Amino acid sequence: MLKFLIVVLALCSVAFAEWQPKTGDEIKKIRVECLKENPLSNDQVAQLKQLVFPNEPEVRKYLECTATKLEIFCTVEGYHADRLAKQFKMDLTEEEALKIAQGCVDSNPQQSPSDVWAFRGHQCMMASKIGDKVRAFVRSKQEGKA
Repeated sequence: MLKFLIVVLALCSVAFAEWQPKTGDEIKKIRVECLKENPLSNDQVAQLKQLVFPNEPEVRKYLECTATKLEIFCTVEGYHADRLAKQFKMDLTEEEALKIAQGCVDSNPQQSPSDVWAFRGHQCMMASKIGDKVRAFVRSKQEGKA
């Protein structure tokens, strides 16, 4: 178990040193991969498209998968506030986005399973000004396609 922990920590720190925000195409690819790995019902997919995230095991696992593949979440260290701020700052300053992200990051003192931990941080971010900006961005994209 200790060897596994050391390997995971090493991978997290290597990824941390070279991390860059993901592009829209990279995010789409990650979402597709995570849907294959963590199938969701049609109803759950419809909810996610409306940015509704039910607290259900399948949705939590999907969100954990996307956050892990985006390299903004590590199952040992949790969310990386600096990466969250860079990836999702929208039109906020990085300093403002970082402050929001830092308020959503926790060290998992209750020792929740990693999907619950990832979901908790995701819910916090979506309840913030960043979440408001993400919802507005998605709405504008959806209206543009109509």
